[in-house]
Amino acid sequence: MAPAADGINRRGLLSVPMQLLASCLAEAAETVYENLAYRAGRLSWSGGSAAAAVGRGGIRSNKREGDGATPAGTYPLVFGFYREGRVRPRPSALPMRPLMPEDAWVDDPADANYNRLVSLPYTARTEHLWRDDKIYDLIVVIGYNMEPVIPGSGSAIFLHIARPDFSNTEGCIAVRREVLISLIPLLGPGSMITISA
Repeated sequence: MAPAADGINRRGLLSVPMQLLASCLAEAAETVYENLAYRAGRLSWSGGSAAAAVGRGGIRSNKREGDGATPAGTYPLVFGFYREGRVRPRPSALPMRPLMPEDAWVDDPADANYNRLVSLPYTARTEHLWRDDKIYDLIVVIGYNMEPVIPGSGSAIFLHIARPDFSNTEGCIAVRREVLISLIPLLGPGSMITISA
């Protein structure tokens, strides 16, 4: 096609939006979300790091239910919860949902739903996620011992809000509230956490 009288190639101009759309779609398909790493009292990511608390039992590769240890290894960040009225997380590609008063996590190795979310009332031993102390106002579930679930190997491993004194957890990783709020928008499908001593 010859250029128009004004010197503009109309067909070339029409192809520009299609090229931009194709570029944007390819970029979206290649989006890589943030990965996290815990080591020696710090949680780090590509844009920074922050103090973090871990389990009273330290970091262990042979975690067992009730030992208070944080499991060593690399695990997916699966999904999250937030307590409406206390926290309003920014938009995230990580699946998030409001926490409900009946939400609990089974920590009884003898139960068929061990290391899974359930609704209260529930007959087996559970960890209640609706808490007064605010440490579970924002939770990211760490995919430890989930596929497959091995009874007795540990349950309810989360990234959550630290206590004001940064005291040890029961096996989770905890950071300041502001840090966790700022991390949520950086996480999405494929985000992982590597935990080492």
